[in-house]
Amino acid sequence: MRSRFNINNYSNLGQRAITAFIGALVVVLGSIYSDWTYFLIFAVILGFSQMEFYKLSGLDGMLPLKSFGTFLGLMIFTLTFLIEKEQFRHEYLYLMFPLVSLTFFIKLYRKTDKKPFTGVAYTYLGIFYVAVPFSLLNLAVFSVDQVYHFEILIGCLLILWASDTGAYFAGTKFGKTKLFERVSPKKSWEGFLGGAFSAIAVAFVLARYFKVIDDWKWLVISGIIIIAGTYGDLIESLFKRSIEIKDSGQILPGHGGFMDRFDGLLLSAPFITAFLKIF
Repeated sequence: MRSRFNINNYSNLGQRAITAFIGALVVVLGSIYSDWTYFLIFAVILGFSQMEFYKLSGLDGMLPLKSFGTFLGLMIFTLTFLIEKEQFRHEYLYLMFPLVSLTFFIKLYRKTDKKPFTGVAYTYLGIFYVAVPFSLLNLAVFSVDQVYHFEILIGCLLILWASDTGAYFAGTKFGKTKLFERVSPKKSWEGFLGGAFSAIAVAFVLARYFKVIDDWKWLVISGIIIIAGTYGDLIESLFKRSIEIKDSGQILPGHGGFMDRFDGLLLSAPFITAFLKIF
């Protein structure tokens, strides 16, 4: 009888590899195909990531506005995309201020909330921690001549993935010196250096083939991702440790949740966008 494919039959490393390959294929091909497919893919990633954040906050006794907060996050992402695409004027971004303020009105009528302002705070935190970094990617990919350049996004992702992969294998094989034991006992300096080497190597390759930005900028971006990406991973580990869980979700076999997979991007994106816009 013909056996059915079941990813759970594979080891954790096998699950990580299969999920990473399929996910990377979808993200890369979708981003290359058009700016609209990029928009749809990252809107989905943003939505799942923000819902995960609110779900985890709920486990810690917080009561953020999950659906409304995610809606606001998607609105910010959509507005920044359309503005950068020059289909909306920049003034439309001011719509977010009254929309975000509606959080207070909704909480005012929630009779079951014992600490409504804590819920408001975590609703806003989900927006700034998850939605804003993803929205800043729109500014990054349109940063050259206000034209969508998938090379910037794909390049950043390849560097990030190389850093993660290099850190994983170097840490597994050589890891002895703890990087930040209080927050993440498994992370090591050896893993960090392995990830840094992989990221810089990929940056050199990108500088040769992706000429949309200057060569030196790829090296700076790799430095940003090495440092900010590592801190992004540590910050999410701190968040998960505070509520005593291992993974942010179970939707991605071998990786956990969307936040587990994109935590490095959440902290890197603001620095990358600022760098590309200033220079």
